[in-house]
Amino acid sequence: MDEHKLQFSALVGARICHDLISPIGAINNGMELLSMSGAPQSPEIELIAQSVDAANARIRFFRIAYGATSTEQFLGRSEITSILRDFTKGSRLVLNWHPLEDVTRSEVQLVFLAIQCAEQALPYGGHVEIERLRGRWSLALSGERISLDKDLWDSLAGISEFKPEAYRETIPAHVQFLLLPMHARDLDRTPNYTQSETEVTLLV
Repeated sequence: MDEHKLQFSALVGARICHDLISPIGAINNGMELLSMSGAPQSPEIELIAQSVDAANARIRFFRIAYGATSTEQFLGRSEITSILRDFTKGSRLVLNWHPLEDVTRSEVQLVFLAIQCAEQALPYGGHVEIERLRGRWSLALSGERISLDKDLWDSLAGISEFKPEAYRETIPAHVQFLLLPMHARDLDRTPNYTQSETEVTLLV
């Protein structure tokens, strides 16, 4: 059942990202033509340019987090860090990717979903240190304020059961808490987390 849900969610995610790329690319091309025409760089034009860059960055991130998975396709460190840098540009969230080696797309997808969980726990920004330790991923969260939704994080780690009705009650902003354990099970893992007064560590 989980496998079919993952396939379906990946198809939906890939379709949305694919359909958004063309119009956003067209806007970007239009901005470049305006720049070449010698049009003055007004605050309005600058705002549009920043918005297009932000949209492109989020689509690149979402294509991996919510798109098709693969254990054969690899992503290099430079591509991953570029996506993360653009994804957090202008925000107070800092994502530090420490692994140096290439990583399969399915593993990166797992981490990107975990990053979205971390983002929810750091409403005022903070740092997330991402490392790979003994075949598992460690995301260490620190910030001015860490705010965990205990029900979400306990269900993520399998501490409490996520009942079927939760799928109907979950808001879109929390969909990563449903998908992360499903993808983790697909890789024979169970997420868990530890919490102290100053830091949360999520293992996947």
